[in-house]
Amino acid sequence: MNAPARILATLPPLDGCIETHISWVLLAGEIAWKVKKPVTLPFLDYGTVALRRACCHEELRLNRRFAPDLYLDVVELDGEPAVKMRRFAEAARLDHVCKRGELTAEQLTQFARDLAAFQATAAVPPAPTIFGKPETVLADALENFEELERLLPETKPRLTHLENWTQAEFARCKIDFARRHAGGKIREGHGDLHLGNLVLLDGRVTPFDGIEFNADFRWIDVASEIAFTLLDLLDHGQPGLASVLLSAWLDWSGDHDALAVLRFYLVYRAMVRAKVAALQQRADENAGYLELAERLIAPHAPSLTITCGPSGCGKTYLSGRRLASADFLQEIRIRSDIERKRLHGLAPDAASGGTIYGPAATLRTYARLAELAEQALTAGWSVIVDAAFLKRAERGAFHALAGMLGAPFAILAPAAAPDELRRRIAARQGDASEATLDVLERQLGWIEPLDAAELKCLVVRPID
Repeated sequence: MNAPARILATLPPLDGCIETHISWVLLAGEIAWKVKKPVTLPFLDYGTVALRRACCHEELRLNRRFAPDLYLDVVELDGEPAVKMRRFAEAARLDHVCKRGELTAEQLTQFARDLAAFQATAAVPPAPTIFGKPETVLADALENFEELERLLPETKPRLTHLENWTQAEFARCKIDFARRHAGGKIREGHGDLHLGNLVLLDGRVTPFDGIEFNADFRWIDVASEIAFTLLDLLDHGQPGLASVLLSAWLDWSGDHDALAVLRFYLVYRAMVRAKVAALQQRADENAGYLELAERLIAPHAPSLTITCGPSGCGKTYLSGRRLASADFLQEIRIRSDIERKRLHGLAPDAASGGTIYGPAATLRTYARLAELAEQALTAGWSVIVDAAFLKRAERGAFHALAGMLGAPFAILAPAAAPDELRRRIAARQGDASEATLDVLERQLGWIEPLDAAELKCLVVRPID
């Protein structure tokens, strides 16, 4: 169905038209007009001009939360409502950027920070609400299997395996879903946060085209929101970038509780994409999403790794390299510098003035790191704890934790000469660490070298 001639007659000569199953996007110069098709589907109703107009205004409201410079107005084109937008280069969409191999860890870290900040203040549904209730979460997940079995009956054995896992994982996490529902983790989000709905604007990753036509899709757990982006990075063959994004989002949101339900949501998102591919008769894509879901439900046994060394030795760099080179999404990093600040009500980039580094604060910080590590390991995620671990007692406590949970234990201990440590700290900018040269000198006097038993746990990773 082509855009109606009466609408085209109201516009300047077009450069092009992007058509989806529910809209036309008409392009001219620096402006784009999004016109909704007069269609009614099971999940949306654009059947009347009044409904389309209301959805245009809702689209403007929702997307201005993310991209106020993109979404300009709702206008009338010969009586037909349209969302007027500032045009951007298609090549800047993150799916294209990712395919070119140009998407960076720094860009995704910025996106994680912005998304966490948005989610912290996004609207919470008025109580009582069915959005995000455990029963709603399960029903939505099972609906995918019902639809897929109807569309692709030949895949039923695979679907049955995935559905059985979904039922079992839901039963395991039902209390977690209920706690998140009651604890304000259901927010009015974007609802469709895959790479094709993210764009680089002035170098920043910016969401656009959030879902306005169905509230069920956007009033969701914040863990389900980030799961969509993570899943799409995996689908694009970028597990390292997915690992970087997840850990950065945990750093900025502090929502480590999300790890308990995240794998469920990742599989749910994979099944949604599999269903869409089946509906559009894209067999290869459908098979790819089923394979991705099958890999997600069979993760490696979780492990616990700690870093060791004074400030400036490369602990954060090395652990970040490990995340970025991951072959799948299965490990997260917990940074002492960030969690110490969070314990004192400070943001990761806030300055404390050196008041949060006394012995009592350090004991409290390591206790919190152990708590978070145990929480993640219990949920099936491998963990890197990025902290100095200068004392054998500190290292021993985490070794014991790994033993208690049956998790393999390792130590990352990068090294550098004292003069190089001093140079790095003097040059450091924009990092969560507040270590100074005075701190370094004290650390060099405190550090207790790894003993023979600890050396057996050492993972040697050169820094280059």
